[in-house]
Amino acid sequence: MKRLFYPCLAVVTIFVATMALHAQEPHIAREAIEWCNIWIPDAEVTKLPRVLLIGDSITGGYGQQVADSLNGKASVARLTTSKSIGDPALLAEVTLVLDQCRFDTVHFNNGLHGWGYSEDEYQKHFPELVATIRRHAPMAKLIWGTTTPMRQSGKLDVIAEGTKRVQARYKIAEGIVTKAGIAVDDLYGLVKDHAEYWSGDGVHFNGRGIAVQAKQVAKRIMENLK
Repeated sequence: MKRLFYPCLAVVTIFVATMALHAQEPHIAREAIEWCNIWIPDAEVTKLPRVLLIGDSITGGYGQQVADSLNGKASVARLTTSKSIGDPALLAEVTLVLDQCRFDTVHFNNGLHGWGYSEDEYQKHFPELVATIRRHAPMAKLIWGTTTPMRQSGKLDVIAEGTKRVQARYKIAEGIVTKAGIAVDDLYGLVKDHAEYWSGDGVHFNGRGIAVQAKQVAKRIMENLK
C-alpha cells in the first residue's frame, strides 16, 4: 500500500494544481471581428486642453463633430473600440492611448458590446476601467457617457429586446460613477424617446441623432473644462 500512496498523492496534487490554474484564467468573450480606432490630433504639441473620447461606434459617429465644435477650445482625441468591459484588451488599449499624452478630460462609455459577459461580470469589471483611466490620467476630469438604447431593425418605433441589458448596465454604471464622484452625460435619456434619431439597423444613428449627441457631449466637456 505504501508503494501506491505516493504516486496517487502526486497525481492528486497535479490535478488540484491544474484545476486551480484554470480557475484563475479570466473569462474572455470575444466577438467574431474585433476592431480598434485611435485618433490623436496635435500629437506633437498643443496649448489647448486635451480631451479623449473613449467608446465604440456610437462615439465614433459623433466624435468628429465634437472635435469640430470644440475647435480652438480643446484638442479632441478618440479611442473607439469593440472591446468590452471584462476583456483585459480594453484596459490595454486605454492604457496605450492615455500613456501617449496628458489628457485634461476623458469622456468614456462602454456597454453595447460584450454580450458574452453577464451583468455580474460587468459590475465586477467596470471599476477596473475607471481605475485604469485614473491611474494613467491622474489629472483628468472624468465624464461617463451613458450607453444608448436599441430599437428594432426595420421597425424603429419598437424598442429592441437588447435594451433591457443596456438598462441593466446603465444602472450598474450609474451607481459606480455616482459613488466615485464622476460626472454623467446622459446620452440614453437624450435619445430614448426619439425613434427618428436612429438609422435602419436600430443601433446606430442617422445624421440628426449624431448631431444632437455631439452637441450635448461638447457642452458637457466644455462645462468640465471650465
